[in-house]
Amino acid sequence: MTVKKSVRAIRNLQAFFAALLAVSTSPVHAEQFGVQIGPGVADHDVKKLDLGLIWDPGLQWWHFAGFHFTLVGEFHTAYWHLTETAASQPQIWEFGVTPVFRIIKDTGLIRPFFEAGVGVRLLSHVYLTPDRTMSSAFQFADMVGIGAQFGEHQNYQAGLRFQHISNADIKTPNPGLNFSWVYVQYNF
Repeated sequence: MTVKKSVRAIRNLQAFFAALLAVSTSPVHAEQFGVQIGPGVADHDVKKLDLGLIWDPGLQWWHFAGFHFTLVGEFHTAYWHLTETAASQPQIWEFGVTPVFRIIKDTGLIRPFFEAGVGVRLLSHVYLTPDRTMSSAFQFADMVGIGAQFGEHQNYQAGLRFQHISNADIKTPNPGLNFSWVYVQYNF
């Protein structure tokens, strides 16, 4: 896929979701903020500790079978530690933002959910090992996950995520990385 096609596809997707939100959202509860932390691992001996600041604007739409869709904004800072002996830069920082769409249960003390999002990331270094480079500091981060929101006031959340980070062939080589991580979150 060429860069022009990728950019066009992303713009079309953004326009679709903006129109969808404008037409079909309804604020149900007040906005809230949260803090998220989670350790993760990736192929090629990369370990990650991720810290996220979460913004939930309180939007809900398409209620069906006791579930609904919602959207949250996530702002992330992560520390990567490369344990491979040939690591060019054993410490890398990742900064980014991701809009996350969720399908979550409407009620209950424990509310399971499925989530997915595509965001952007900026890396402090691109060289992992002498023969492995991410090629560009700018990366895309697509993610899917499962989890649950719980507690008397739904202040707690825990989940498992799978994330792929790559530059979408903006620059080659484009090996990408696949992370798996668990997280816990507290909502204020």
